[in-house]
Amino acid sequence: MAGTFEIVKEGHESFHFRLTADDGSVVAVSPAFKTLKGVAAGITAVRENAATGQIVDCSAPKASG
Repeated sequence: MAGTFEIVKEGHESFHFRLTADDGSVVAVSPAFKTLKGVAAGITAVRENAATGQIVDCSAPKASG
């Protein structure tokens, strides 16, 4: 089964979303959005880009010199 996007309201003026796995663990948390429309657009962007996104390994230390 696919993950679930949960929209969460923060205070009176902010929203974010969480992407959760089937077991309920949180996979990702978005930055804050000022509007519900903005958070919905953020979810749409993740849905559209995640499947085709490149993986870039930035964990290796950079060579000096």
